[in-house]
Amino acid sequence: MDFHQEDITTIHDFCIDVNKLEKKIKQLEQKRPACLIIPILYEEVENHPLQQIVEVLNRCDCVKQIIIPMAADNKEQYRKAAQFFSHLKTDHMLIWCNGKRVQNIIDEMKEIDLDLTGFRGKGMDAWLALGVASLNSYAIALHDADIVNYTSAIPLKLLYPIVNRDLNFFFNKGYYARVNLDKKTMHGRVYRLFVQPLMDTLHRELRCDSEILDYFRSFRYTLSGEFAMTSDLALNIRIPADWGLEVGLLAEVYRNATFKRVCQTDLGFYDHKHKKLGKDRTEGLCKMTGDIFSTFLRIITESSTTPISPSLLHSIQVKYKRRGQDLIRKYYTDALFNGLNFNRHEEETYVDMFSKVITKSGEEYLDKTHDMLLPEWTRVLSAIPDLREQICYAAREDAREFNGNVF
Repeated sequence: MDFHQEDITTIHDFCIDVNKLEKKIKQLEQKRPACLIIPILYEEVENHPLQQIVEVLNRCDCVKQIIIPMAADNKEQYRKAAQFFSHLKTDHMLIWCNGKRVQNIIDEMKEIDLDLTGFRGKGMDAWLALGVASLNSYAIALHDADIVNYTSAIPLKLLYPIVNRDLNFFFNKGYYARVNLDKKTMHGRVYRLFVQPLMDTLHRELRCDSEILDYFRSFRYTLSGEFAMTSDLALNIRIPADWGLEVGLLAEVYRNATFKRVCQTDLGFYDHKHKKLGKDRTEGLCKMTGDIFSTFLRIITESSTTPISPSLLHSIQVKYKRRGQDLIRKYYTDALFNGLNFNRHEEETYVDMFSKVITKSGEEYLDKTHDMLLPEWTRVLSAIPDLREQICYAAREDAREFNGNVF
């Protein structure tokens, strides 16, 4: 536990009273209503973490609406998901993002040169939900659906700095310790063994002249998928549709909000499902790190005078690997002191693979820069003013046809 402050405001959990947070958020519900977004895959409906999340939210009166953007392969999967969420007491909306009705809307957008048909995944689903949430909410929180140790403190801590008029932040990002206390294991390898040494390499070793790197390094867990923001900010940012979502989102917040209105909040210990490493750039954590690295390269190109070249990529790869190996020794010490299980050889294997991903994704970036950024909602609404209402109508019609209910 510490009380250190970064360039952005850091809210520590010394003795936070979550009941007080819930009461205050409820008091402000009329003037500053809050919405919670939980992007899901269909498979998560059958998993215990999401069932626990629903049970917790049924006991917590902190949001006016919950929006669940979902990818499902067929009508039967959608129907089962709708039935599952029928147990959720809070007003909610299930958006079948890859369903026929929503996809028809997206297809029609091509006619006015807004082609989003190539975007798939969490980023696209979150983008749709953010637009819908901005219709009736002042504050919007988002978190994953696979949180193993979920409590009401997560949405409450995310939303409170946004809705409280005395604090009045525009953006709040959660941070936590990725440690499973029951199994005595340390996780978060993509952050610990890739993002942290990569940022240190770019900032200290290569001295990429960009203030945005100082900003990134102020966040204690850059890859946290838990955050909250005002609906106005949500309408004015562009977010990546790939695994660079969290990093790309922070870059957009940097461009659209002053440091004084950005904060991060301690969410305690956190655990969720863990992806496999993967054998190459197209699989598992390797794909994730490749997308994240490409996002960093794009941000450097946009925000600094440092040119991206083969020689720079080679330097990044070599210096990153050394910094990653140095960090393993530090994490080993931390784990040993705390009695955590720690496979040092496996950690070294991750750094070796991530260094190869740097080379591969760097070559891909130089060969062809892919624009994975979705347009900001303000631009889209200037072309299609009722797009959010169209998506809501599609969600209601899906519910009526396949589940007999209307959200």
